[in-house]
Amino acid sequence: MRLARFLGWKEFVLAFFVMAFAASLPNFFVGITSALKGIPQLSFGDIAGNNLAALTLAVGLSALFVKGGITADSKAVQTTSLFTLAAGILPLLLIWDNSLSRVDGIILILFFVFYCYWLFHKKERFSKVYDEHDNQKKKDVQGIVKDFGKVILGIVLLIVAAQGIVASAEYFAQVFNFPLILVGVLITGLGSALPEIYFAISVAKKGESWMILGDLMGAVIVPSSLILGIVALIHPIEIADFSPFAIARLFLIISTLSFCLFIRTDKHISRKEAFYLLSIYVIFFLVEILVY
Repeated sequence: MRLARFLGWKEFVLAFFVMAFAASLPNFFVGITSALKGIPQLSFGDIAGNNLAALTLAVGLSALFVKGGITADSKAVQTTSLFTLAAGILPLLLIWDNSLSRVDGIILILFFVFYCYWLFHKKERFSKVYDEHDNQKKKDVQGIVKDFGKVILGIVLLIVAAQGIVASAEYFAQVFNFPLILVGVLITGLGSALPEIYFAISVAKKGESWMILGDLMGAVIVPSSLILGIVALIHPIEIADFSPFAIARLFLIISTLSFCLFIRTDKHISRKEAFYLLSIYVIFFLVEILVY
C-alpha cells in the first residue's frame, strides 16, 4: 500500500507485480536450482502445483473472508483473467510433445512481455490519484526503505532454502520411487503457494479484494510464463513419461477454466464458488494419493 501511494499505481497492479513477484521467488529459485542440477521437470511440477493451489485454495479461502465475495468488475481485472487462463494452459500445450524447448521458453517469456505491454500501454489501466499529505509521503518513503531491506534478507533466505528443497525433493523421489514431477506438484508446489494463500487471506480480512486478485493472477502468470521460460532457456524440460502428470494436468485445466468463468460471468467469486474451488483441490489431492 505504501508503494502504491508512492508510485501512484492501482493496488491491483502493485499486488500483481510486487506481491506476485515476491511470492514467485520460491518458484524462481527452485526452478533455477533444479535446472542447474539437470532436473528441470521438478520446476515444471512445482509451478503446476503452485498454479493449482493458487487458483483453488488461495482464491477459495480468501473469498470466504470477504463479505459478499471477491469483486472483479474492473476491465483490467476482466482482461487479466483471460491472460491468466492463457498462462495456465499455454505451458501444457507447449509440452504436449513431452518437451519444453528453449524456443518454447522464449514464447513463454514473450507472452509475459506482451501482458506487461498491454497493461502499461494505457495509463488509466494502472494509474491512480491518491489524496495524501506530505507527512504521509515522507512516512511512505521511510517505510519503503525498511521494506526493501526486508526483501533483500528474504531473498537470501530463499536462495538457501531452495537448495534444501531441491535436494529433499530428489531424496523423496528416489526413496519412495515417486515421479519427480509429482513431488513438485504435491509438495514443493503447495509449499510455494503458501505466500499467496497467506497474503490473500490477510488482505481479504481487510476487504482489499483488488489486491487479492492482483496477487493471485500474478501468481499464475509470472511463474507460468516468465519463470518457466527462464528455466527452459537454462535447461530444456524433457518428460519421457507424462502419465504421472495426467491427473494434475486435468485438474489444472478444470481449476483455471472455473476461475476464469467465475470472474467473467458474475464478475465476482461468491462463497458458493469458493467452496467449489476448494473441493477441486481436495479431490485432486485425494485422487493423486490413491492412484500413486
